[in-house]
Amino acid sequence: MANQTSRSFLQVAATEEAAAPPLRVVQIEGLVILKIIKHCQEFSPALVTGQLLGLDVGSVLEVTNCFPFPVREEDEEIEAEGANYQLEMMRCLREVNVDNNTVGWYQSTLFGSYQTVELIETFMNYQENIKRCVCIIYDPSRSNQGVLALKALKLSDSFMELYKSNNFTGEKLREKNLSWVDIFEEIPIKVSNSALISAFMTELEPDTPVTQCDYERLQLSTNPYLERNVEFLIECMDDLSMEQQKFQFYYRNLSRQQAQQQAWLQKRRAENMARKAAGEEPLPEEDPSNPVFKPLPEPSRLDSFLITNQIANYCNQINGVAGQSFSRLYLMKALHEN
Repeated sequence: MANQTSRSFLQVAATEEAAAPPLRVVQIEGLVILKIIKHCQEFSPALVTGQLLGLDVGSVLEVTNCFPFPVREEDEEIEAEGANYQLEMMRCLREVNVDNNTVGWYQSTLFGSYQTVELIETFMNYQENIKRCVCIIYDPSRSNQGVLALKALKLSDSFMELYKSNNFTGEKLREKNLSWVDIFEEIPIKVSNSALISAFMTELEPDTPVTQCDYERLQLSTNPYLERNVEFLIECMDDLSMEQQKFQFYYRNLSRQQAQQQAWLQKRRAENMARKAAGEEPLPEEDPSNPVFKPLPEPSRLDSFLITNQIANYCNQINGVAGQSFSRLYLMKALHEN
C-alpha cells in the first residue's frame, strides 16, 4: 500500500512538473540588485559571477538572495574549490533560515559581450538539476552611460533540444525553424521591495523642486563607449567573415566531390554496359568503400549564430547611445540659443 501511495505521489509530482506554466517574469528584490551591482562594479573591468537563490512559483521566478563567487587565481583547483564554496555558503544560509534554493546565477559582462559558447555550456550544466534557471547579466560599462544594464536570460527550449543532439547543420536548423534570434530568451525583470523598505526609501527621497537643473545629465562624453563598441563590432565582423570562409570551403569541397561522384558513376555505367553486352553480371553503381562517396562533415553553425547575435547586440547599443547623444545635442543647442 505504501508503495502504491509513493508511486502515485511521484506520478502526480511528475505531472505537475510537466504541466508547469512557462516562465513569464523574474522578480528580484532590490537588495539583491544592489548586491549584484556592488560586486560587479568593485571588480570591473574583470568579469565576476555569483549564485542566485530564491523560489520558483508558477510563472514567476523569485530571486530573494545572492552571494558572489570568489575570484580564483589561475593556479588554484577551480572545480573542487568552487563546489565546496557553494555547498558551504548554502549550508550557512540554511542555518540562518534564508532561502537557499538555487535558481540560477549572475555574471558581469563588458560592453554586452556575453553571448558565448561558455554561457550555453553553463546553462546546460544548470539544466541537469534545475529545469527553470536564469542568468542575470549586468554590464557596468553600459550602466555608466545612465542605463541600468540588467537583463535576465534563458535558453529557448527548441535550442536546448538541438544543442543536446549537437547537430547544427543547415538541414536540421531549417527542420526546427531555428534562427540566430532563437538562442536566448529575455525574461522581463520586476523589482520587488517590502512595504517597510518602500516607506524607508520614501523618507530618504529629498524634495527636489522641478526648477532645479541637473546639467550632469547633458554630458556628451560618449565617444569612448562608442569607440569600444565599434571596435568590438569590427572584430565580430572579422570573425563572421572567417566563419563564412569555412562554409565556402565546405561547399567547394562538396561540389568537387559531387563532380567526382558523377564521373565515377558514368564510368561505372559504361563498364556495366560493356559487361552486360559480354553477358556478365553488372557491378553495383555505389561503392561505400570508395572515398568519393564518403560524406563530408558540415561545419557547425553555432559559432556563426552566436557571432551574429553579438553583432546585433553591438548595433543596438550603438543605436541607443547615438540616439541619446543626438537628443542631448539638440537640447544643448536649444539651451545655448535661449
